[in-house]
Amino acid sequence: MEETVQPASRGELPRREVMQTPEEVAAMLRLKALGWGVRRIAGELGCSHMTVRRYLAEGGWVAYRGRGRPRTLSGLEEWVAERFRRHAGNADVVRQEIEREKGIRLTLRTVEREVRHLRRELEAEARATIRFETPPGKQLQIDFGERRVAIGDENVKVYLFVATLGYSRRLYVRAFRNERQESWFSGIEGAFHHFGGITEEVLLDNDRGLVVRHDRATREVEFNARLHAFAKHWGFRPHACAPYRARTKGKDERGVGYVKKNAIAGRRFESWSALEAHLDGWARDVADQRVHGTTGEVPIERFRRAEARALRPIAGVPPFAIARELVRKVQADCVIGVDGNAYSVPWRLIGESVRVMIAGDQLRVSHGGREVAVHQRRTGRFQRVVDPLHFDGVVGSRARMPAQIAPVSDTAAPSELLRPLLEYERLVGGRW
Repeated sequence: MEETVQPASRGELPRREVMQTPEEVAAMLRLKALGWGVRRIAGELGCSHMTVRRYLAEGGWVAYRGRGRPRTLSGLEEWVAERFRRHAGNADVVRQEIEREKGIRLTLRTVEREVRHLRRELEAEARATIRFETPPGKQLQIDFGERRVAIGDENVKVYLFVATLGYSRRLYVRAFRNERQESWFSGIEGAFHHFGGITEEVLLDNDRGLVVRHDRATREVEFNARLHAFAKHWGFRPHACAPYRARTKGKDERGVGYVKKNAIAGRRFESWSALEAHLDGWARDVADQRVHGTTGEVPIERFRRAEARALRPIAGVPPFAIARELVRKVQADCVIGVDGNAYSVPWRLIGESVRVMIAGDQLRVSHGGREVAVHQRRTGRFQRVVDPLHFDGVVGSRARMPAQIAPVSDTAAPSELLRPLLEYERLVGGRW
């Protein structure tokens, strides 16, 4: 049997009820319109079901008009609110300024009572925002989470990309070694392929590789130019969550925590590929098959029933070419360092600066306008990729360099780069 609420005159709070903010009351009305029950709304907002019933009956927020003796700070409400927010909720600093600037001496308890509703607002802003339901195919939320993972004999920092469909709550998880722009793009593309379609919008964090500027007051957003191109290529609208309010994309924030605690915690993997295989299997056999705490449904079933056909087809959309251009100096051992790995170049370029173009799984090195090396890009770390041809002419090397690579530039032939090895041996006083 449900507990009844004693009637109260308009604007007065019944016993055991707590004043709600206008935003919280608006959330109650929206959730009710979505078909949520009173007790479910109360559980979501962390308040009494009697409070929910009263505000639903009122049809909106009603200011509390208490009865009793006049308040000491009557007329100073806006001043107190401004100072309370300025000092990040420190009531004692506000008390000191009231005494110093207004000549009113109060106890800390009195000030705490006066700013109680303001403190609730600050706490509400710090908490996760209410997860308003999005229609099928509307939104994909993405985020990265960091976690130390035991891989082989190392404790490796892994960056977990997690994408969550707003309606069905299906997850896509992928492990990266960094959180660069190319990892964001690769993760989004992987999610689209995994789900078999594209959402109308993608809600993302204010990562500096994606968002150039996001004004907290005006909510004006300036996205990275390459993100604009990526979004146009795939045909979705990018949206950035409010600055310092990453939890406004709460579905994915919870998804990241779920992956860390359920898929990764306490596990050890033989290799990076073993970690990737585990994440794929976990998403398919565990995350897709669980009963979701909010929807009360199995994500894969909810996806198949309503969201799969709401996604825009992915067929015919080619991958977005992700390319990076770097400049590196050739080290004494004839290699350049890129993303923690070493790649060889012709030995004659030791000490020279070369241009590196990374596109897809290939790494191309050029010098003086000529391509001097091509390698398959490695995704791991501390790996050494060597082409024996790059050491042709070095004492002890039997490899021969192709003719097209030997002249690294049109003007290089008479330069010091092409001195005979015997001259270098005489300079250093021995053989290489």
